[in-house]
Amino acid sequence: MYDPVQLRTFLTVAQTLSFTQAAARLGVRQSTVSQHVRRLEEATGRLLFVRDTHRVELTEDGEALLGFARTILAAHERAAAFFTGTRLRGRLRFGASEDFVLTRLPEILEGFRQEHPEVDLELSVELSGTLHERLDAGRLDLVLAKRRGPGDERGRLVWRDRMVWIGAEGLRLDPDRPVPLIVFPPPGITRARALEVLEREGRGWRIACTSGSLSGLVAAARAGLGVMAHTRGLIPPGLVRVGGLPELGPVEFALLRGPQGGAAAEALAAAILSGGDRLSRPARGPAG
Repeated sequence: MYDPVQLRTFLTVAQTLSFTQAAARLGVRQSTVSQHVRRLEEATGRLLFVRDTHRVELTEDGEALLGFARTILAAHERAAAFFTGTRLRGRLRFGASEDFVLTRLPEILEGFRQEHPEVDLELSVELSGTLHERLDAGRLDLVLAKRRGPGDERGRLVWRDRMVWIGAEGLRLDPDRPVPLIVFPPPGITRARALEVLEREGRGWRIACTSGSLSGLVAAARAGLGVMAHTRGLIPPGLVRVGGLPELGPVEFALLRGPQGGAAAEALAAAILSGGDRLSRPARGPAG
């Protein structure tokens, strides 16, 4: 028997790769998080995380447990919803950043729609900066987007990663010439980060391509027009990391609720937090 509370803690650590952040999200002590993981490791007889003072990473057995944990927790949530007899209704305006276009977020949304068929879900896919503006203006109820930068602690942390430079395989940058950039238009958070680190390091740059869609940026990068800043765990097929440029630093994705977000927004937030590790994985192809 695997304790659902311990499984939820395990998923939260897997998403944040931090015992401290997992404790903050769950509203418990860090020692409680460690205890839950230890007991789950005792129950499985396997080591689930490799951890030291600087990093936390899933082991192969930890990766294997992710799917089982989601299945068990989803069954608990379905049973609870059935016996409480609650049915959510109304409109839910949800915004997701362009970063998740090629991930398995659609699977989470599909599951939510099946669980709550009477909720009218309206999806907006925009730049993170635009989503923040629309949420602040009351035009969205729930947003999944990048945090604006260091010191921004709004919302609930879903996933932490690092940003890296990517480009076409075999791309070579001339260190004596401006860096050709492939970027989102303002107010893109990734764009702002790329320009900031290059200017801080005194590296010249030029805009080689601007597009409001991720598919447009990826096409330009695959064509070898330049480099783009991107989340390490979401590198699109056909592109690779490019070295020799300043470090871009960490990136955090968070869920933010607007004042009008009711029970439907909270239910979708819970579904995303439960399945947040799927956001760092590419969407399944036609063969599954």
